Amino acid sequence: MIAMKNKVNTKKLALAGVLAALTTVATMIIQIPTPTKGFVNLGDCIVNITAWLLGGLYGCAAAGIGSALADIISGYVIYAPATLVIKFLMALCSWKIFTALKEKHNTFVSTVTASVIAELVMSLGYFLYESVLYSPATAVTGIGGNIAQGVMGIISAVAIHEIVLKRLPEKYRS
Repeated sequence: MIAMKNKVNTKKLALAGVLAALTTVATMIIQIPTPTKGFVNLGDCIVNITAWLLGGLYGCAAAGIGSALADIISGYVIYAPATLVIKFLMALCSWKIFTALKEKHNTFVSTVTASVIAELVMSLGYFLYESVLYSPATAVTGIGGNIAQGVMGIISAVAIHEIVLKRLPEKYRS
């Protein structure tokens, strides 16, 4: 029998499913509409936490899928494909930066830096998508909402990490 190189990690897969669902719920709980027909929400908090807990493909897929599902369920279907890609990339950046910095700096510096960069990816991603979907002039009106969402995501993710996640045993973190 040929050995499989990339075996599925059942525990990570199950946790990814739970975190994707949590991302969907966090995105849908509070939705403040923006001028570009998007909405400010708390999903980015879970996107960053998912990246820090799972990392890699599992974390990025859970972040993207959970966020895109929230768009679909909430009636923002036009945003779902972009959200899938943008939140995947957010999680990827957040995980890579957090992983690179946590060895050299304390976790507070690592989480703040990683989440700030991830939120910049989100803001730029939606600006580019909305520029194509509507126009650059219209996309500019969404920047304020994306920044507000980013600030909420940074503060909540860093707080949850510092208060809860960094106290978890290492075997439960990426």
